[in-house]
Amino acid sequence: MKLALPRIDRRALLIGGGAGVGLVVAFALWPRQVGTGLRARPGEGVFDHYLKIGSDGRVTVIVPQVETGQGIWTALPQILADELGAAWENVAVEPAPSAPAYANRLAEHEGWLKGIGPWREHRLATDGALRITAGSTSIRAFEHPLRQAGAAARSLLAQAAANRWDVAAAECDSEGGFVLHEGKRLAFGELAAEASQLSPAQVALRPRGGGKLYGQPLPRIDLPAKSDGSTRFAGDARLPGLRYASIRLAPRGGRLTGFSRAGAQRVPGVSRIFVRDGWLAVVAQSWWAAERALVAASPKFTGPAQADSLAIRNILEQALDRGDSKREFERGDYPAAIRGSTPLTANYAIAPTQHFGLETRTATARFSGDRLEVWAPTQAPELARAAAIRAAGAAARHTTLYPMPVGDGGGRALEAEAIPIAVELARELGRPVQLTYSAKVEQNHAPLRSPLVARMAALPGAGGTIAAWSARIACADGMSDALARLGGWEAGSGPPSLPGAVPPYAIPHVQVDAVSTPLPIACGYMRGGTEALTAFLTESFIDEMARAAGAEPLAYRMGMLGGNLRLAHAISTAAGIGGWDGGGEGSSLGIAACSAFGSHIGLLAEANIGEDQRVKVTRLVAAVDCGRIVNPALVRQQVEGGLLAALGLATVDQPEFVAGLPIARNLRLPRIAGTPTIEVELIASREAPGGVSGLGHTVLAPAVANALAAAGGRRLRNLPFDPMAVA
Repeated sequence: MKLALPRIDRRALLIGGGAGVGLVVAFALWPRQVGTGLRARPGEGVFDHYLKIGSDGRVTVIVPQVETGQGIWTALPQILADELGAAWENVAVEPAPSAPAYANRLAEHEGWLKGIGPWREHRLATDGALRITAGSTSIRAFEHPLRQAGAAARSLLAQAAANRWDVAAAECDSEGGFVLHEGKRLAFGELAAEASQLSPAQVALRPRGGGKLYGQPLPRIDLPAKSDGSTRFAGDARLPGLRYASIRLAPRGGRLTGFSRAGAQRVPGVSRIFVRDGWLAVVAQSWWAAERALVAASPKFTGPAQADSLAIRNILEQALDRGDSKREFERGDYPAAIRGSTPLTANYAIAPTQHFGLETRTATARFSGDRLEVWAPTQAPELARAAAIRAAGAAARHTTLYPMPVGDGGGRALEAEAIPIAVELARELGRPVQLTYSAKVEQNHAPLRSPLVARMAALPGAGGTIAAWSARIACADGMSDALARLGGWEAGSGPPSLPGAVPPYAIPHVQVDAVSTPLPIACGYMRGGTEALTAFLTESFIDEMARAAGAEPLAYRMGMLGGNLRLAHAISTAAGIGGWDGGGEGSSLGIAACSAFGSHIGLLAEANIGEDQRVKVTRLVAAVDCGRIVNPALVRQQVEGGLLAALGLATVDQPEFVAGLPIARNLRLPRIAGTPTIEVELIASREAPGGVSGLGHTVLAPAVANALAAAGGRRLRNLPFDPMAVA
C-alpha cells in the first residue's frame, strides 16, 4: 500500500509569525516538557529544544534566530530536516521560547560584551539573554546543535518503528518523512507520539546531505507569505481596544521645553497627550490622527551644540593624535622595522552613516491584570523582554514578548527603544497601545554606524612585499553601545574592538591601535559590523601600496597570501571570472578581498565617475568561500543584497546635522536601471560554515575605490564617496 504524507499549505508553515491575539509564542509561561519551554498542540510530540513532530506529519523546527530577511527561517530548519530525514514540504517554523538553550554562544567569542564586566558577561551567557541575531553568526552558532537534535529524533523514530517491526533500530533509516527498513516504511506522523516518549540512544550524525536536503537551493519557507502580503509584521498587530501613538523625541542630552496642547487637542480622535522631559507622545484612535496632533503641537526641544560631520571628524582626528589607545594587535617589532626609514602613509575617514530601512521602530503593549504582553521586531528578544520588564516595574509579574519578523535587514532592530515607551503608555492609559515612529523621527533618532578616521602606514619590503604595517584607528564600538542601551548597563569607555583591522597578508611586522573616542552622537550596530569599516582601510591601502611599488594589484596580493589559501582562491577566482585586466592605466577595474565572519570573499568591481560627477558601478563579480553551504540560493541572495546595500551606503550623501541630529532624507534606494550586473561564484568547501549576511559589505567600498583609482588616477579615501570633494 502506498503511504503519503499530507500536503500542507506553505503559508501555514510560519507558526507563531502572526500578530493577532492568539499567538502561540509566549515567554516564561509555557509548561515544561522534557526539559524545554515548548508547548505541544494536540497530536504533537516534543523531541528536543528544537523539534516537534505532529501526527499529521508536520515537522516543526524551533528557530532561536530572528528572521530579518536573511533566510534563517529556511537555512536552520534545512539543517535539522536533513539530519532527520524529513520531507521539506512538511517542515514548519516556530520561533523559540525563552530558555537558556537558545543563547547565541558566539556572542562572547565575537567580543560583543566587551567592557561590561566578567560577572555580567557570565550571567548573560548562562541565562539565555544572549539570544541575539547579528554579526552573521546564525549558521555558525546553531549548525551543530540542530544536527544533534535531528539525529536524536531520527534515533527515536527508528526505535519506535523497530519496536513495531521487531527488528534492530540500527537497521532502520529515514528519508522523505518515513522510517525505512527492507521495503517497509512508516510515516513520521504515525510514530511521533510513541517516539517522543522514548529515551534516545547514542547515535552518530549522518553525512551532511544524507537526508537529501543539506546543500540544496530549497525554496524559502517565508517567501509565499511575504509575496502575497499575509506575513504579519509588528506594525500589523491588532488587539481589542487598541489605540495608536506617535512621538517626538528630544535630541541626545536635550529636553522638551514647550508645545501647543491646544493645537494637539483640536485634532479629532486624540485620546491623550503624554508629556515627559525627553519626549512628547500623542495617543489617538488612529496613528495618522496621533501624528497630525503632534504636528499641530509643534514641540520645542533643547539640544546640544551643533555636531555636524566636520565637527565629528575633528573630534576623531584629535583623538587620533592625543587620545588613549590600546594595542589591538601586534606581530613582530614595527618601530624597529621602520627605524631609519620613511613609511608610506595615508589618512582615511568614514562619515557617520544613517539607517535607511523601510520599517520604523514600533511596539505594541497590553496589560491584563499583572500580565504584560509586548509585540515588537527585535534581534535580541531576551534583552528586549528585559527592557519591557524594567519599564513595567511592579505593574507586571509576568511578561511575554512576541518577537515579530523584522522588516529592516540593516541591523536597526538590534535595539528596541520603542518598547519601554509603549509599555509606559499602555500602563498609564489602561488599554493596549501601539507606538510607531514616523519615518522622519526614525531617521533623526536611529543610532548611526560609527564614523571612523584612520592613519595608515606601511614600509615596502624586498621583492614586492610589505615589511611593516601600522593602523591607528579612532571610532566607536557600535555593537557594544547598542547592547548596552538595550541591556540597561553602562557602555564601556575603553577603546573599540576592531575586528577585521589586521591585514590578512604575510607581513612580518604589524601593529594595530584602537583609540578611545567619546562622540556627541549615538552610534549603534549596522549590518556588516566594524568589519565593513576596517576592510575599506585595509584593502584600499594595500592597493595604494601595490601601485606605489609599480606592481600589479592582484599579483601583489597573491604574493603575500600564502598563509590564507582560501582567500587567495577567492580573489583569484573573482578576478578570473571578471576578466581582470591588471588594473593599469585606462582600466576601470578594481579588486578587494576579505576574510570575515568565518568566510572569505574576493570581489572585482567595474566603476567610473559619470558625467553627473557621481560614482557609477556597472559590474560586480564576487567569489565566495563560506565553508559548507546549507542553501546556495540563500548565500547568493545575501551576497547580492549585501553588495547592493553597501553600494547605497558608499554613494549616498553624508548626513547633515541640526542640534546633534541627522536630518531626515528621502530614501535613496537603488534603481533597477542603475543596478550593476552582479555575478556570484560559490567555491565548494568542506570547512565549517561561515556567515554571509554582512560579507558583501566588507569588500564593496574598497573594490570600487580601487577601480576609481585605476580609471581616473585619483584615490578616494573618504566614505561615502564624493568625487567633487577636495582631496
